[in-house]
Amino acid sequence: MESDKHTTSRSRRWFLQAAFAVGALSAGRVLFGPDEGASPSGAEQQGKGRPPRAATAGGGPAASSGHTGGASTTEAYRLRPMAGEPSLSGPGASPPHPEVAHVLSTDRREIFLTFDDGPHPRYTPEILRVLRRHDTQATFFIIGGRAAAFPGLLRDIADQGHVVANHTWTHPQLPTLPPGAVRSELGRTSSLIDDVLGAAPTLARAPYGAWDGPSLDICNELGMSPVGWAVDSKDWTSPGVPEIIDTVMAEIRPGAIVLSHDGGGGRGQTVGALDRYLPRLLDDGYRPVRITP
Repeated sequence: MESDKHTTSRSRRWFLQAAFAVGALSAGRVLFGPDEGASPSGAEQQGKGRPPRAATAGGGPAASSGHTGGASTTEAYRLRPMAGEPSLSGPGASPPHPEVAHVLSTDRREIFLTFDDGPHPRYTPEILRVLRRHDTQATFFIIGGRAAAFPGLLRDIADQGHVVANHTWTHPQLPTLPPGAVRSELGRTSSLIDDVLGAAPTLARAPYGAWDGPSLDICNELGMSPVGWAVDSKDWTSPGVPEIIDTVMAEIRPGAIVLSHDGGGGRGQTVGALDRYLPRLLDDGYRPVRITP
């Protein structure tokens, strides 16, 4: 049995590495080199290999949100929020892909807290401390390029009982990419997670929530289930702690997947809001749990 387990793990790792190699060749170039992913410096500002940020997948108001100047110096590469913008498959989009989970079936008052765009050396540990203090679990959708710089944070997330999931390598809009590039974005991130944690991820979230048929097929081929969200905390707009709390509390319902962020910019408001609304949710009988496929 143990031998079979190791054989399966090796086979899956080989498949992921092969998928990445094929994707990189099909794309015709490497989208985001290891040195770029490991350096959170101003050299990343132009986002080499990324699609233009001028318009979101849904063509919504995020293109003129005015949020381009809010990133801190160490996050200068982030010109726009990485997630939560109007999208092809996010809440309110028309039509959403039925394969993407936004609400999960449950007969209890369970909810699913998720955090995108990390890991971040400051905000990820702060969010982990809040979750640990309230004995709750969450799911972290990580950016491969960021995780390459902070692999220890992936271990911290997993060691504390949370799920580490795939949010691509450079955070592009997947429907704008050829299939080979999509395979590279997802496959490379899965391979990194497998190398660091010893198991490939089984969940993926598209940047901006934007899936299309080909990217969903590739997600499934890599052994992952696609995840969206039902409650957007809007923390990426930096509206203030009280407004984030009000948004979550007003929209929460059993089975809802909640979108927040532990990276991609200054997330102090996210941490402050989580520390205040999480005990309120617990007092109301809600229980945050991990997403499992």
